[in-house]
Amino acid sequence: MQKLIKDGVITENTWTLIAKPEGDAAAFVVPSDDVIVPLNVWLAQKNSLQTRKNIGVWLDSDETAEQLGDDAKTLPLIGVNFPLFMDGRAFSTARLLRERYGFSGELRAIGNFIRDQLCYLRRCGVNAFAFSNPEMNLEAAIKSLNDFNEYYQTSVDQPLPLFRRRA
Repeated sequence: MQKLIKDGVITENTWTLIAKPEGDAAAFVVPSDDVIVPLNVWLAQKNSLQTRKNIGVWLDSDETAEQLGDDAKTLPLIGVNFPLFMDGRAFSTARLLRERYGFSGELRAIGNFIRDQLCYLRRCGVNAFAFSNPEMNLEAAIKSLNDFNEYYQTSVDQPLPLFRRRA
């Protein structure tokens, strides 16, 4: 089983990420174990899936937090996908999920993000990191969570700007 970083600790990944189905999302058979389904499957099967406690949803970079909306509060896990490490839309999605939609569960970065982005992702509210590269040195990656120790701007993990914290 592949490992990931969650809340600054290396842990087992017990969730299965489901790829976007080729055909009709409403006809896709969702497994009964802990799964992270694509947004289109969630939207197509919401009535039957919302009663389960072992369903997470992942958003692709061209999908928005608004599409999930208040459903975010009911989910234990939401993934934000990075199709390319240069695609930064998931940063905004993560922050919106935390601040606008009140998501308090596991917010997981998935896909092709890089170690240098971990510190910034955490500031946007991401607390779990599932690297697509199974060879990633997770012990070294954890150190990247603390690349910087002081910030001027506000964020999910530091709601007061520096000038207010020093006052």
